[in-house]
Amino acid sequence: MGAASNFTIREAAIADCPLILEFIRALARYEDMAGQVAATEETLRESLFRKKQAEAIIGEEDGVPAAFALFFHNFSTFLGKANLYLEDLYVKEAYRGRGYGERMLRRLGTIAAERDCGRLDWWCLDWNENSIAFYKKMGAVAMDEWTVYRMEGEALRRLADMLPMARRQLTPRP
Repeated sequence: MGAASNFTIREAAIADCPLILEFIRALARYEDMAGQVAATEETLRESLFRKKQAEAIIGEEDGVPAAFALFFHNFSTFLGKANLYLEDLYVKEAYRGRGYGERMLRRLGTIAAERDCGRLDWWCLDWNENSIAFYKKMGAVAMDEWTVYRMEGEALRRLADMLPMARRQLTPRP
């Protein structure tokens, strides 16, 4: 077991796109969703570093990548402020049990606090009892009264096509 003092967390850089994709694929295999990964190094470069649509942090033990988290801002109209949304948090199997997941989550909490976010939100698969127990131990509360909805692919294209072409542009403010 490695010493936690040898664990550091850094912001991901554009050169980390292959590593981030490796982490995404490892998480997808763990969740039995490997066939759903469509991300490529190029889409990650575009989304994370050119468009800045999300961010990632990398956790390293003695300079060796052990964990990653990918997150972005969403917004709460009720709070009137941004939140941090954790899309993925993954610790490689060989590094589990060393407190690295907790350190990664705490770093995200620090980022949220520094940015004056109202909340830190994420989803967890119902079958992932280890993660659920970990999140509850950290003080997280399940939002059982909410149902997640998603629209993608053809349904999303149909929705976008519902507006006439002339109305697709936002009307400028007077």
